[in-house]
Amino acid sequence: MDPALLLENLRTPAILFFALGLFAAVVRSDLAIPEPVSKILSIYLLAAIGLHGGHELAASPLNGQILGLLGVAILMSAAVPIWSFFVLRLRVDAYNAAAIAATYGSISAVTFITAQNFLSSLDSGDPQMVPGGYMVAAMALMESPAIIVGVLLARVFTPQAERQADGPSGSYTNPPTGRGSGIDWRELLREACLTGAVVTLVGSLLIGTAISDAGWSSIKPLMYDPFKGVLCLFLLDIGLLAGRRLKDLRRSGPFLIGFAILSAPIHAALGIAAGYLLGASPADTLLLAVLTGSASYIAAPAAMRLAIPQANASFYIPMSLALTFPFNITVGIPLYLAVIRWLWNA
Repeated sequence: MDPALLLENLRTPAILFFALGLFAAVVRSDLAIPEPVSKILSIYLLAAIGLHGGHELAASPLNGQILGLLGVAILMSAAVPIWSFFVLRLRVDAYNAAAIAATYGSISAVTFITAQNFLSSLDSGDPQMVPGGYMVAAMALMESPAIIVGVLLARVFTPQAERQADGPSGSYTNPPTGRGSGIDWRELLREACLTGAVVTLVGSLLIGTAISDAGWSSIKPLMYDPFKGVLCLFLLDIGLLAGRRLKDLRRSGPFLIGFAILSAPIHAALGIAAGYLLGASPADTLLLAVLTGSASYIAAPAAMRLAIPQANASFYIPMSLALTFPFNITVGIPLYLAVIRWLWNA
């Protein structure tokens, strides 16, 4: 990997604001972003990326390559939890293995947005480094399949008696026992497919495909031009949140910490291989790699708390937020791009 590329990534304002939030949390500063403001920032980012992606998608007619990328995105979201589950079962019970696997099969929209911001900051003038709007559709499609697969794994590989368990499991070897109710699949599907993030992203994507060039030009000064500044504030908030979760990592142990870090480049490599075989552009392949290598810390954990309450949230939330996310946005993105450039130029 080119050290200059890594340094350039670390010097971007968004990453520096994330580091500032992380530092503030570690030194116990009273710096905080009110929750309503944080929600507004996240809604803005999702709406902006959806509108822009939808407008670009409308100008990019679907072809076999694009459909192939979308199909691979869905397949990866469903497949990653399966092999992750069996690796995790070497050390944790079925509840925690399923919840962590679902978290790592789903995606981080903020990592995707950071990767897009990184690509735009390169300003290379190469059209191959400009991603297609359909990658936003890939992100939306990858949110939910992993959640469904994770719950199915918990149901299939947990004995009936243990499925009656109630409460979180903090043990590596002894699943909880007790009484409880079955899974409300209607509520689970609602949680997986109709979360605020998914509705905002998909809805904005559809609106973006429907509006005219004049319509996009009229809202662009508000809905896209301030994007990078808003991203800085949002990553400041995420840095604060990640810093507060660092103390929970002690419960995870070296095995889960290693999984959280190593799974990102391993899964990203699968995305790179898929992009290479499909003949995708370097920019699209980078975003596919980022999607497959990221882990959800919003939608999937929320669904896991509902569907698998026996799983210990102090495992999968700090793993994705305090380890995988920082790795991807600091080291992962430039590393994946360096590999992609080497492959495409080989």
